[in-house]
Amino acid sequence: MADKPAARETAEKQRQIQREQDAKDERKKQAGEKDDKPDKAVQAGTRKQPEPPLEEPHHAKPGIEASMTIKPRFDAPDYKGSGKLEGKVAIITGGDSGIGRSVAVLFAREGADVAVVYLSSHEDAGETKRWVEKEGRRCVLIPGDVKDSKFCKEAVERTVKDLGGLDILVNNAAFQEHAESLADITDERLEETFRTNIFGYFYMARAALPHLKPGASIINTSSVVSLRGSAELLDYSSTKGAINGFTLSLAENLIEKGIRVNAVAPGPVWTPLNPADRDADSIKDFGKKTVFKRPAQPEELAPAYVFLAAPVCSSYITGTILPVTGQIGT
Repeated sequence: MADKPAARETAEKQRQIQREQDAKDERKKQAGEKDDKPDKAVQAGTRKQPEPPLEEPHHAKPGIEASMTIKPRFDAPDYKGSGKLEGKVAIITGGDSGIGRSVAVLFAREGADVAVVYLSSHEDAGETKRWVEKEGRRCVLIPGDVKDSKFCKEAVERTVKDLGGLDILVNNAAFQEHAESLADITDERLEETFRTNIFGYFYMARAALPHLKPGASIINTSSVVSLRGSAELLDYSSTKGAINGFTLSLAENLIEKGIRVNAVAPGPVWTPLNPADRDADSIKDFGKKTVFKRPAQPEELAPAYVFLAAPVCSSYITGTILPVTGQIGT
């Protein structure tokens, strides 16, 4: 069957486009030209953020922000508060450093008093407290282990007693350690990861629930690895997947009480957790595989928590896993 003239013309036009592109590709190949995509890190914020290579020594767990050579950026100097959380009280687990510290500072900038729950990094916690108070808000420091349900209950009760109530719970404390093989993950290690990363979230939410009123918010820190897995973070990724399931289920369970439950799923973020997991050689290129070709800084994550905490911003959002991954899609 003969092609119609219009079809022949279109086919020839497409072949011509193909020939032109093939010629361009060949010229680039012969000239040794590289792809047009830049290899340098992308900066899309209000100030330039640190880029790989990240020269940071290996740190002992749990990781101390004060000891880091390249300090995480948490203070978001260009973020202007507008009273979105005025008069509210928040608990943030793992609030002494990293994402938790930045969330504490921005919550305070938006008008909230903050209880910082942390394991043992007293110097870091004290610095977070200074920054919260610098914003003109109250801050209480509550050291302890979220693996202990009794401690979680005591932490909530102290917050309510000292700060006068509870409106926002941010579950953020985490344990992470890489492993090349499933055989490397002992029963003890598996239990440590799960009890910290998901049991602690259950315990804190359960303890907080009697004090939460309509308009309250629970925000869980998930991870990009909950969405696509990680070959070397088998136990950690599993707990983050469990956090997603917990978030969705608790959101449905509490919606009739007017309590919203959401999660933020960060990609690679520069916090003490990372050099306390990887050695200096491994950490140099941390975050380079994202489309930004660099890790996020905590101050680039914290506004997402403000958004989910503030009823004026997200009163119609619950059961959402908000990815802030530095990737297209997830």
